[in-house]
Amino acid sequence: MKYKLVGNTMPAVEILFENAGESVFTQSGGMTWMSDGISMSTNTRGGFMKGIGRMFAGESLFMATYKATMPNTTIAFASTVAGQILPIDVGANGGLICQKGAFLCAQESVNLNITFSKKFSSGLFGGEGFILEDISGHGLAFLEIDGDMIEKNLAPGEVLKVDTGNVVGFERSVSYEIETVKGFGNILFGGEGLFLTKLVGPGRVILQTQNIAEFAGRIAQFIPTKS
Repeated sequence: MKYKLVGNTMPAVEILFENAGESVFTQSGGMTWMSDGISMSTNTRGGFMKGIGRMFAGESLFMATYKATMPNTTIAFASTVAGQILPIDVGANGGLICQKGAFLCAQESVNLNITFSKKFSSGLFGGEGFILEDISGHGLAFLEIDGDMIEKNLAPGEVLKVDTGNVVGFERSVSYEIETVKGFGNILFGGEGLFLTKLVGPGRVILQTQNIAEFAGRIAQFIPTKS
């Protein structure tokens, strides 16, 4: 299987199935275009309860699998917001823990499961929610990045504090928790919210420059409402 990233503002990943039988899966409705010679099957991928868990993690209940029935066929999956698409070799780094909605598509040898924040406060107050996405197995997976992508490689014990919602994913060796912004004045007038995501190395951290929830809130201010 080969792939190429196409487009700039709203990019897509176009995948070439060189051989019949190669396949990828995505959330329901994730496919953008495809050539002839590709079959589609839809199921909960792992059972109904796993499908329900994915819904809480920001994905769909049903997952669609696209399989090549002939060689040299193509299929594409596009990002849903302006930003980037990041290819991940899942087996090379032992997988990633990602925020909800980050998953775009992957080879069938990749596992997409849910995982819970280790600390309840992290899930209760964190922008990533109580349930996160656990990507494991081996093969290629593709993630959506809102805005531009920034990578940090944290040394052992190195701390990175990030505005809630700007974390895309991190390696399993990175610990994750939420801390409260200190200072009453900062909480009331700082404009950064009450909480920050605290990441502690070692390991790789993937960040995004845009928080789509904050962006949607800004847009909502300009939408006329009935008096």
